[in-house]
Amino acid sequence: MPVDARLLSRLRDQSAPLDNSGEWPQIQFDWLAESGILSWVIPKTYGGSEVSKLEMVQGYEALAAACLNTAFILTQRNGACQRIADCGNEGLKQRLLPQLARGECFATVGISHLTTSRQYLQTPAVQAELQGDEIRLNGIVPWVTGSAHAQWIVTGGTCSDGRQVLLALPTDAPGVTRQPHAKLMALTSSHTASVALKDVLLPPALLLAGPVPEVMKLGHGGGTGSQVTSTLAVGLSARMLDLIQQQARIREELNDTTDQFESELAQLRNDLFRSVEESNADYEALAGTPPSAATIRQRANSLVLRITQAAMAITKGAGYVQGHPVERSVREAMFFLVWSCPQPVVSHMLSEFSRSP
Repeated sequence: MPVDARLLSRLRDQSAPLDNSGEWPQIQFDWLAESGILSWVIPKTYGGSEVSKLEMVQGYEALAAACLNTAFILTQRNGACQRIADCGNEGLKQRLLPQLARGECFATVGISHLTTSRQYLQTPAVQAELQGDEIRLNGIVPWVTGSAHAQWIVTGGTCSDGRQVLLALPTDAPGVTRQPHAKLMALTSSHTASVALKDVLLPPALLLAGPVPEVMKLGHGGGTGSQVTSTLAVGLSARMLDLIQQQARIREELNDTTDQFESELAQLRNDLFRSVEESNADYEALAGTPPSAATIRQRANSLVLRITQAAMAITKGAGYVQGHPVERSVREAMFFLVWSCPQPVVSHMLSEFSRSP
């Protein structure tokens, strides 16, 4: 299910103004709703279109190449939808999923504290207490994209015995305070902010999973270092490759550089698609087991950082001017060093950064 070319053109045209303004991309999400993209991860039973994993990552790549801000926010919204769709709480699914499929409400995730963020703290970022028929939450959810615009946040906490719970948190619940969003190096329009929880009491009807150890390892959702993150890095890399190819048409000395990046991106894309859906007929003829998601993430991170900096070196002073597509892309590439970046990926990047020529 390819993304409509007209939609991609509209997103591309508005990507720079969006980066400059830092405003929430409501009109972009209206476009996604009109095109049916918001139904991608919703089961057909609840009014969704339920596209395949391969179709979804191909769509994410195209969207990221056009507008990384919009694509990133969509992944956070879809992550929430997937967690809701995969839970055993039928009443909650019937209540929320049809609205989400139509774009009538917005949900997002606040789960980094359960996976990669603030794991060094002795006290969990969010503490959960099971009190009879209620669940009490206290603490700070550190990274919540679009929190000020969300009616629901899929988040969780850790109990005193180490077990974790995952819940659908209504943002209008007493004790929920959404902090002002951070001004980021890039993607400020994602309006990512902390959410404070003080004695927030939720009924079991809002429970998605748990209490169990490592609740994020249950079900769907993409997980840390997932293919979704790599896909958006591939999309940004493709955007920069297009720019470098344009320069190579008038600068013969760039042909070797262009060829090398073309080859690397094509191989990375093939391996990513194979890892998502090995049985797909388009890829089943490719021999061998595809690389792991962690290996693909390392390669995607490396490529997106190198190709954006190569584009800066090629465009020189023009690319260094604020508002130039390369300047924005260099800033956006830095995001992949912090977004769902588990320690093995960090270690790989540090090794690459510190390696002598």
